[in-house]
Amino acid sequence: MEKISLTNRQARRFILAHQGLWPPHSRTGKSGVMEHIRRVGCIQFDPLNMAGRSPELVLQARVADFQPAILDELLYEDRRLLDGWDKMMSIYPVEDWPYFQRRREAALSRYNHGKRPAAAILPEVRAEIERRGPLSSIDLDFDQTVDWAWAPTRIARAALESMYYWGELVIHHKVNTRKVYDFASRHIPPELLNTPDPNPTEEQFHDWYILRRIGGIGLIWDKAGDAWIGIPGVKSTQRKAALARLLEQGSLLEVQVEGMSLPLMMRAADLPVLEDVLGTKDIAPRAAILAPLDNLLWDRRFIEELFGFRYRWEVYKPAAEREYGYYVLPILYGNRFIARFEPGRDRKNNALILKNWWWEADVEPDADMQAALRACFERFMGFLGVENIRIEGEVALPFLSETGNDSLAES
Repeated sequence: MEKISLTNRQARRFILAHQGLWPPHSRTGKSGVMEHIRRVGCIQFDPLNMAGRSPELVLQARVADFQPAILDELLYEDRRLLDGWDKMMSIYPVEDWPYFQRRREAALSRYNHGKRPAAAILPEVRAEIERRGPLSSIDLDFDQTVDWAWAPTRIARAALESMYYWGELVIHHKVNTRKVYDFASRHIPPELLNTPDPNPTEEQFHDWYILRRIGGIGLIWDKAGDAWIGIPGVKSTQRKAALARLLEQGSLLEVQVEGMSLPLMMRAADLPVLEDVLGTKDIAPRAAILAPLDNLLWDRRFIEELFGFRYRWEVYKPAAEREYGYYVLPILYGNRFIARFEPGRDRKNNALILKNWWWEADVEPDADMQAALRACFERFMGFLGVENIRIEGEVALPFLSETGNDSLAES
């Protein structure tokens, strides 16, 4: 197939449509959550909760009536989603369990041998879960401290996490960020547990994972960046080989976008989305608040080149070195980024705090943009369950302060 040529505007619209953001808030309920996660493969998890956790922020931008309870139910009651490792810590559909067999086997080889301190207590841990049901590390009386992935930790935690990594356990539920584990066999259907790895060769595994990661974004280039991290056994050489195979097979299509320095790739299976975008006239732009770890932002250099929007997550930077703030959320309007803000929560007064606000340099908010932002923040307040917004600093935000609605009043 010949290369696809797109204008910058068309490419933006396609990637946003693929991401459920052109327009945002166009899906509803559990079906909307599942539709989105199945399309992109996984959404990334992070425990920080400044104004919703990362996966919740991802979904509230796409699912009109999203509440965190919907995600919890899909994970821990309906068991249609799983906590697992994909793009780092992630959430993905339970039917993808067989495809991660290689990751689980690698973890078993790494953690389940006599030289690992947790190995000695595994029989007792299994017996406790068998007898008592789902448990977290604080429920187990094994207090020895051992070396672990990030830092020394209790041996009880090391044992549970080891069993989780190799697939013997799953996360049954969470208490805030504390994980409670149970046997995978109690919660994953036998037909999935017993399904052989669909990718019997390493080459097939690489091809599957590369294709999955491209689908996680929609469009991407063959260039080192965070979009490609966390794929076992795949460095630059393996990635280039997989991309060549997928292009030859017709599973991938090459896309040339005006003004882009490198060609891009998209899945052939997503061609109908592109055709819909190219055949759709302009739609009234809406505004959406995005997560720092949103799939759309996985490769920030790519987004900077395509959208002209420079965004860095600065939580790990010392305060003096931050350009903006600790936890800053981008705002999308139509097919462009228009602003970013740093949120906070006043739980005593049930308020969302806007600590800082930064418009993009070329943005002059007109009446339509102001109305879209107001609707966006009303929706965001509903997602958070807050009653009002408090603005700190000197920034004037007329869409929040000049409407006569006390719940959105500046203070």
